[in-house]
Amino acid sequence: MVTLFSSAKRALISGSVALALLGTSVAPALAWGQREQDFTKGALSVLLLGAIVKDAQRHRAYEQSPQVYAPANPPPMYYQPPVYQPVYSYYATPAAQAFQSYSSGERRRIQAALANYGYYNGYVDGSFGPATYRAITAYARSSGQMAMLETRGGAYGVLDSLIY
Repeated sequence: MVTLFSSAKRALISGSVALALLGTSVAPALAWGQREQDFTKGALSVLLLGAIVKDAQRHRAYEQSPQVYAPANPPPMYYQPPVYQPVYSYYATPAAQAFQSYSSGERRRIQAALANYGYYNGYVDGSFGPATYRAITAYARSSGQMAMLETRGGAYGVLDSLIY
């Protein structure tokens, strides 16, 4: 609503200045010579141009400045935003990569051995999933080989100990 009044006010002022300039250029000024008339036209032109430039600057500053509103209830000073850690997939671990490199029969034998030791309770299908990962890590932890699962070569050693 305020911008409607301010734009109407600007239009009214601009129109009246334009009419005044038009009127001074058409109306004869018998008492003044050509120099006085030209001076008056120049002075009014400068004033009009200054008003237009000032209005444009004010309008541009209003458009460029973002309207920032403070939140009604700002968070307390001790507030720390949560830090999100990336989630690593079971399938990107060295144990998964080593497991997938075995043949289908060898993968089933690994799962069967883990099931015989009591670490794996799933279906022996030779596919790697969260249950297989948990069983391999539990076996490695109980046998003292957990550090070996950090590399693919170590993971091969742990899985080979289940097959051979």
